[in-house]
Amino acid sequence: MRLATLREGGRDGTLIVVRSDGQAFARASAVAPSLQAALDDWERRAPGLQALAAQLDAGSAPALPLQLEALASPLPRAYEWVDGSSFLSHVRLVRRARGVEVPPDLESDPLVYQGGSGVLLAPTDPVPLVDPSWGLDFEGEVCVILGDVPLGTTAAQAAPHVRLVCLCNDVTLRNLAPRELAKGFGFLQSKPSSAFSPFAVTPDELGGAWRDGRLHLPLRVSLNGQLVGQADAGQMHFSFHDLVAHIARTRGFAAGTILGSGTVSNEDPARGVSCLFEKRMRELLETGAASTPWLTAGDVVRIEMQDAAGRDLFGPIQQEVVRT
Repeated sequence: MRLATLREGGRDGTLIVVRSDGQAFARASAVAPSLQAALDDWERRAPGLQALAAQLDAGSAPALPLQLEALASPLPRAYEWVDGSSFLSHVRLVRRARGVEVPPDLESDPLVYQGGSGVLLAPTDPVPLVDPSWGLDFEGEVCVILGDVPLGTTAAQAAPHVRLVCLCNDVTLRNLAPRELAKGFGFLQSKPSSAFSPFAVTPDELGGAWRDGRLHLPLRVSLNGQLVGQADAGQMHFSFHDLVAHIARTRGFAAGTILGSGTVSNEDPARGVSCLFEKRMRELLETGAASTPWLTAGDVVRIEMQDAAGRDLFGPIQQEVVRT
């Protein structure tokens, strides 16, 4: 099933079930008022949501036309937003361009940071451009939304804790990051609010594309109507199950935690890029200088994913950059 959140009913919005064609919805308030409420009591509420989804697809539930602009992020605010860097081609390229060695345990110990989650952007919200010199960039990612994850959960135990899958535009201010990292205390100012896809879907909705804790489909990223990347999201070195085990090593996580894959990236340059930073680093290595500009006012970013039959799984993230 596919779930979404209307921009109504308070800060956490109103939970809806979306028809399989993405064109209509039914309110799910009788089952759970919000997605967070559903996640908090998933075992009891999920069957009711599944039943409503089946009725909606069969035409036996009242359906209302869906407008993407009416949707918030599936979770307008989340208990936690934890992001990895599971595509090692991205890590190696960035480190190589900067002349920095990769960590010796790169292939065995995931890179993870914790970002802000109190204000999450809707899929059609503008991306604020406060200062062009900060180097505004997009990052296309796959994410999972977790149920309660106990302390010490292993990779082999992680699958049942993955409730939903969605996409993300992890907005980054590239020119602020080096100064923050040099302090040895992680990101903050360089990681403003991220945006998430209109729909969050249960893993069974993805069929055979969801396996081994990875989503084996291309992530399409466009800028101003031009395709810039269609990297295979299945080429994660660390699976989402691996990432769950990594973050749960020392503490548990509450239902409603969002866990990101990091920038989707492939070794093959023909696959393009999912962020401008990677494109600029390739230019730097090839020509000695980065020529692609950072995002500027009026630019439009679109991030989406289709299944093998061409069905849009998550709805598009489509955001215009707006000077503030």
